[in-house]
This record gives sequence, C-alpha cells and structure tokens, in this order.
Amino acid sequence: MIRPFYCSGPDWGSILTQVEERVRRLNSEPVRAGAAYVLYWSQMNRRVAFNQALAYAVSQANELGLPLLVYEGLTCTYPHANGRIHTFMLENVPGFATDVAGMGAGYCFYPRRRRSDPNDVLYKLAKRAAMVVTDDYPTFIPARHNESVPGKIGVAYVAVDASCIVPMNRMEKREWAAYTIRPKIHRLLPDYLRPFPMPKLKHRWSGAVPDMHVEVTENGIAELVASCEIDHAVAPSTAFRGGYAAAKQRLRVFLDKKLRVYAEGRNEPSEHATSNLSPYIHFGHISTLEIALAAKEAAAKQKIGCDEFLEELIVRRELGFNFCRYSQFDSLDSLPDWAKKTMTKHAQDEREVKLTREQIEFGRTYDDIWNATQRELLLRGKMHGYYRMYWGKKLIEWCPTYEEAFELMIELHEKYALDGRDPNTYTSVLWCFGLHDRPWAERPVFGQLRYMSYEGMKRKTDIRAYMQEIEYLERTGKDPVSL
Repeated sequence: MIRPFYCSGPDWGSILTQVEERVRRLNSEPVRAGAAYVLYWSQMNRRVAFNQALAYAVSQANELGLPLLVYEGLTCTYPHANGRIHTFMLENVPGFATDVAGMGAGYCFYPRRRRSDPNDVLYKLAKRAAMVVTDDYPTFIPARHNESVPGKIGVAYVAVDASCIVPMNRMEKREWAAYTIRPKIHRLLPDYLRPFPMPKLKHRWSGAVPDMHVEVTENGIAELVASCEIDHAVAPSTAFRGGYAAAKQRLRVFLDKKLRVYAEGRNEPSEHATSNLSPYIHFGHISTLEIALAAKEAAAKQKIGCDEFLEELIVRRELGFNFCRYSQFDSLDSLPDWAKKTMTKHAQDEREVKLTREQIEFGRTYDDIWNATQRELLLRGKMHGYYRMYWGKKLIEWCPTYEEAFELMIELHEKYALDGRDPNTYTSVLWCFGLHDRPWAERPVFGQLRYMSYEGMKRKTDIRAYMQEIEYLERTGKDPVSL
C-alpha cells in the first residue's frame, strides 16, 4: 500500500500540510514488493529545491526502506521540438544531476534524439520500481502522459502538484475570474506560503547508473542538440539560459533592483521592471514558493510592498492552473457564453487587412509595435505580458476567423516561447477572446470583446524606446535582458 506522506523532525506538521493535499493516485496498481527503488519521474519540476513531488518520493522511499532514482527525459517528438527549447532544458540538466546526487538519490537522463530511438525508457525503469511518483500538471506532455501511462505502467502511479503554492486540489471547481479565486487563495495561503525543508533520504543510491543514462555537460550541450531530430531553425534565446543557478541569479537581480519599481513599471516594457522568471517557472527550474518567500523577505528588508508582484505570481498564475485543470483549455469552447455569442454574431464581419503567414510570423506587418513584439518573441523566446495583449488583439483583427487567430497564437507560442505550453499561456491567449474579462462596447470584428488600439499603446507606453531596443537587439545580437 501507499503510505501517507511521512517525514520525521520538528517541521513534520508543516511539511505534511505542504504535501499530502497535493497527491493524486492515478491508478489502482499496488506498490511492488521486492523492488529496487522508488522512481521519481521529473516531467515538469526539474529541480530539488522546493519540490513537493520529489519530497513525496523521498518519503515513500524512506517508508519502504528503498533508495530513490530520479528519471528525467527529453524527447524529439513534442510539438514544434526545436533547438531553443532543447537548449534551455538541457542547460538545467548538469545542475539538476549534481543536486540529485547531493541528496543521495540516483539520476538517469535519457534524450530521445531521433524518432527511431527507443521510447520505452520509463517502462523499463518502472519494472524495477516499487512505485512511480511524477508531477501533476494540467497542460503540455505531462497532462497527456498522466492520462495514458497509469493504465500501462504496471505499478502504483502517483502525481503530485509541485507547481502551485496553494495546491490545485484545494480548488474543487472552475473559478470564473480572479475576483472569485482570490479570496479562496488568500484564506488558504497562510498554510502553504511557508518554508519547505526537503526530508532526507535514509538509503543512499549505491546502484549502477542505468544503461540508458546520458551524461550532459555544459560544454557538450550544443553538440547534443545538433544530434537531435528537431527544428534547428529556431535558435537559442538571446536572453535566457536555463537552470536553477540562472533562475536564482535573475531572482536576486529582480529583488535587489526591480521589486521596488515593479508596481509602477511592470506595464512599461522599456523599464524592464518584471522578473523575467516565467521560462524558469514553466520548466520547473525554480519554484514559485521559493520566489514568493524571497520576495516577502526582500520587501520586508527594503520596507516596501510586494502585493502587486504576489498577485501576479500566485493569484493570477494559479487561476490559470485552475482553468486548465477544469476546462478545455485548447479550444474557444471554454469561453464564457457572452464571448461565444458575440463572436458568433460577428463571425462574418469583414477583416479589412489581409496579411500572409510569413508577414505575421516574421514581424513584417504595417504595425511597428506589433512587429517589435513579434520579433522579441523570435529573438528572446518571450514577449512582455502587456504587449502580448495587444499582440493577440491584432491577430483577432487580422485572421479570417477567431479559430484561426487562436490556433496561430498558440502555435507561435509553442514554436518560439520558452514559457509557452504553460497554463498561463493558454489563459493569456484566451483572455484576448474574453476569458476572465467582461463585455465591452460593441464594434466590428471584436463584437463585445475588449479592443486595444495603436494610439492607446502610444499613450500608455514608451513605444519608441521599446522598438529601438528590439531593433538594436536584432542588429547587434546584444541583449540588455540577458545576464
């Protein structure tokens, strides 16, 4: 049987609260007797620090008297697999492997380079495992795996939420907007916004490294990426390098230099007042719990507030996870009724501007703000959140149908964005179509969907400074956002 979460020591009560309510048993297979280890399959939370899924795996290994093996894979078959995403993910591997070894666990990394390469490594490792623990995540490949794998794995399979501060399980239904989920999160937050010590492994890994393991070194990443059957036309980001150490450095810079101006400057791209941590959060290189605790500590030391930052990091982000857990996040069918009705009414409205796919994808439209935003995505692999709203609204205006606009927004994010495929990407895109918003004055094409204008962007942001920055980045390759 699967034991309740166990951890000895004075912090047992708080750790129990942090972890037990995050667990979902996804099949009815028993724990295997006579097994060699407990297996943690790190799909999205690829870190040791503040990882409740890993902590649960440690607890189960301790209770069963077994060592722990951590498995991490990278396949060439995810949608729009490319050099940018591969590179960012691989840059985390050496540090993660070192941290796993430091806690006394075994580590296996397997990159499936070509479609003809084996695709059964997880099942091979699971044959010797007492149970499989993995990440509970509502989108991307983990969501598909957590539907398809449990019935075929032949051993107990448990998913643990290590992505949200307030566990997804505490929200039992879809919340319709920030104003409905906010009071619930604020009521629960004191139970979860607290330090999280990792339980210690009782039995250190002493076995051989699995045969399929591939050692990754910082100097060998480019060669490994080049060997993979992926899209090599999408180059690594000009601004972001993957890994927990890189995430921690960005966090330090944000807290020291930007937190005090975040509230006033977050919607002004040229101010660089945001944390730029979303790629690291998405791929699990750093935990939002660690970020939130550090922000509260820094704010207290500097005698400033951080409520606006925590609102985005916790309430808005976890609203996205809630939506994706309980809704059809990859379809316009999940929109509120008023939005679907207004789009039905205006579906035949004429789009005055007609642009080619190439003009849109490579930022060669008549709109210089939009072009700069798209080119930021092409170069950095991330676009500023405020400009992304305008970016999406223009695609609604330009594409022949709402469905084509939605599909194109998702495709461009999946292909180029390091924080794409994320619950917050889906909710941000669907916001352009009315999700978590309200009806506005009716107009052609948009109906009652919120409209954003070029003149409005000029009034509210320094578009000249932003466009000059992107032009300089494109011309020189030098990126002020990089560290």
